[in-house]
Amino acid sequence: MLERSYQEFLRGRWSVHRDVVDRKAQLTGVFTGHAQFADGDDPGTLHYVEDGELSFGAHRGPATRQLVYRARPDGALDVRFLDGRDFYVLDLRDRQWDAGHLCKDDLYTVTGQVTGPDSFTERWHAAGPAKDYDLITDYRRITAGPPPSA
Repeated sequence: MLERSYQEFLRGRWSVHRDVVDRKAQLTGVFTGHAQFADGDDPGTLHYVEDGELSFGAHRGPATRQLVYRARPDGALDVRFLDGRDFYVLDLRDRQWDAGHLCKDDLYTVTGQVTGPDSFTERWHAAGPAKDYDLITDYRRITAGPPPSA
């Protein structure tokens, strides 16, 4: 079990490293950047903003993503796209999770694990007629150093 609430664990700024393996396109890539979990307008809501650079095959350029995490009565979090569509349920009670998301005929599955007090990993697999790829993402909390002494 987490020693603190899910929102408290996630809240803050994180470094992000994501490996991409696309078997259909026969390409690999890497995303590196930062993510921020910040309190949303509604109580129990976190707004997730990710930005960085994606190198994928010959492509190299900026990449961003935004999600909304809403507290559920059972203690888990509903993860939604910015436009409000359901994505998946994140349940950190056992420091690990798995979930799925069907998008047309492609199934996205995630397994995740809290790997330390300031780190976690997610592994996504997308499979179906249009998709066959894996995303492996490591998150490490960016901590501010100690306050300057007076």
